[in-house]
Amino acid sequence: MHRSAKRLASLLTCAAVPVLLVAGCSGSDSKSSGGSTPSGSSSATGSPSPTVAAAKFKKLPNPCEAFSKDTINKMLPKVKDAAGNQGKSTDANARGACSWSSSDEQGVDGTQFRWLDVAYQRYDSDPTVGSGDKRATDFYTQQINDAKGTQGAKKVNAVASTGTGDAATAITYDISKDDNDFKNTTVVARTANIVVTVNYNGAGMAGADSPNGNDLLKAVQAAAKEAVASAAKANGA
Repeated sequence: MHRSAKRLASLLTCAAVPVLLVAGCSGSDSKSSGGSTPSGSSSATGSPSPTVAAAKFKKLPNPCEAFSKDTINKMLPKVKDAAGNQGKSTDANARGACSWSSSDEQGVDGTQFRWLDVAYQRYDSDPTVGSGDKRATDFYTQQINDAKGTQGAKKVNAVASTGTGDAATAITYDISKDDNDFKNTTVVARTANIVVTVNYNGAGMAGADSPNGNDLLKAVQAAAKEAVASAAKANGA
């Protein structure tokens, strides 16, 4: 569905993901420069190498298993494929994404359309660029700004989403696409060195009423908590 080219272009370049909100390919698999020395050792000049705290999480979950079946069915009535459409990734432990859609045709009352996607981005600690947590925090901020700056977005609002990872923000806005008025909610969450971005939008088509924005917000906030919990579970936490 609608996605700002700004938020899609970079990760699509590195992972050919069909629809997602992640940007940036400098993920967890970046490495120190060839001339660096092990943490805590001395370089050829005698000065100590920089050290950073080890990244907490080493793995990502299967993004298509980020949500329970009940969550998928509640958020996407008449979902086309409950298993989801998984995006390709060159490193499944650095980044991954999955998407779902549903069209609930209600006869003369029109059609209710829903779209859901989740994207994970994990960062390792690297003495040359910083700790995994810091790198994830920087990306978390970037994702929020990208969502708030979506081209064509109206009535943009951002609120803290409590109880989800170390930090989470929900961004809501209205946007028009192909003569349909969509209500969109994006939740960006950070848990240690992983950033989770969940996008959920809907529209009433063929004369159907527009979905209730507050209902979409509550649903995606709950889903984001599941996605964050899936990341912890994948790492045995």
